[in-house]
Amino acid sequence: MTSLDTALLHRAEVVVDLDAIAANTAVLRERAGRPLMAVVKADGYGHGLVPAARAALAGGADALGVAVVAEALALRAAGVTAPLLAWLHAPGEDFAAALAADVEVSVNADWGLAEVVAAARATGRTARLHLCADTGLSREGATPADWPGLVAAAARAQADGDVEVVGLWSHMAYADAPTHPTIGRQVRVFEEAVDIARAAGLTGARRHLANSAATIALPETWYDMVRPGVAVYGLDPLGGDPAAYGLRPAMTVQAQVALTKRVPAGAGVSYGHTYSAPRETTLALVPVGYADGVPRAAGNRAPVLAAGAQRTIAGRVCMDQFVLDVGDDAVAPGDRVVLWGPGDGGEPTAQQWADALDTIHYELVTRVGGRFRRRHVGTAGTGR
Repeated sequence: MTSLDTALLHRAEVVVDLDAIAANTAVLRERAGRPLMAVVKADGYGHGLVPAARAALAGGADALGVAVVAEALALRAAGVTAPLLAWLHAPGEDFAAALAADVEVSVNADWGLAEVVAAARATGRTARLHLCADTGLSREGATPADWPGLVAAAARAQADGDVEVVGLWSHMAYADAPTHPTIGRQVRVFEEAVDIARAAGLTGARRHLANSAATIALPETWYDMVRPGVAVYGLDPLGGDPAAYGLRPAMTVQAQVALTKRVPAGAGVSYGHTYSAPRETTLALVPVGYADGVPRAAGNRAPVLAAGAQRTIAGRVCMDQFVLDVGDDAVAPGDRVVLWGPGDGGEPTAQQWADALDTIHYELVTRVGGRFRRRHVGTAGTGR
């Protein structure tokens, strides 16, 4: 451990409970009653790519999903051998490396299929392929107009032995609003896309549509496999209490107080003096800021646990630090401050932060980092 690592260890940390990830995965798999692909993209939603993947597999995940090939290759390099899908590619992607590492890939356009076929021929390996349909998100996926052509080309490539189409999938726009009318429309479009693929001879492909919210709330979308992401980490994709579904947040974000001081009534705090002390009070300096992924917008809005109570950040969040007004409560340098965690120790949750900042907890857990050190606790997936 370097001197910088040692200094950061005592400054602030993100603590990740691997046993919670495993338990959440088990709960979700039991709920759906079918194979589960745990999504571990974006460094395991900020929880650590490899440890999160291993914990999810320990909890019963049947496969893993990532966005980009580089994430898949990092898992393979770490010795993870589970079925693995990467789905977000730009032209020039190294599909040959993916195929050599037994990574399944997805395409949603003719150019992608052509590049996968070229990689298959160059490596002599049959690509295990998923086809993604745009059913109404207007993001990734082939449109209904383009889908028949993509399916026909994939069927020809399968007949030639270059690919094996093992998955047909799409992604939902409004699964976090379970009664939204787009859900029924997307299901219909997806089933029409599946019918087209089946008619073209792609009869062995597994269907998957359900993200976290759908895995919790929309059984009509479960098909052959579910594909939860944020729920694996114990966060409710519907914006409520994850305990209602048997889930527990796996991440705790904490730091130490670096300085305390008494200031008089009216003292301006932080840049721009957007907060002023209403009375003589104690201020506590917390040495993390927006360079560490603490949103600048959290100033005067987001809650923090300090000195036994939740406090709102006082004034603007700076690059490296923010300030708390703790009144007359006892606080000293070195005392623990919790930004968010599971919530059962009096600390705020990531959902509380999301509500305060008018964002989503996905953004918070994936952006926190910088000079925070990540520490994993629990034994799931560690072999201990």
